[in-house]
Amino acid sequence: MSLLRVLLAILFPPLSVIDRGCGSILIVFLLTLAGWIPGVIAALIILNKNN
Repeated sequence: MSLLRVLLAILFPPLSVIDRGCGSILIVFLLTLAGWIPGVIAALIILNKNN
């Protein structure tokens, strides 16, 4: 997880998970609409997973 991805996850969570697939983007986008903090947390969790 790079520093740029972490900053992107904090500022605009859906953009930080753009390479993880459509499902991840949709989940993070919906959580960001529901509240900014749940979107950030979900983006950081998805970015922390090792593929």
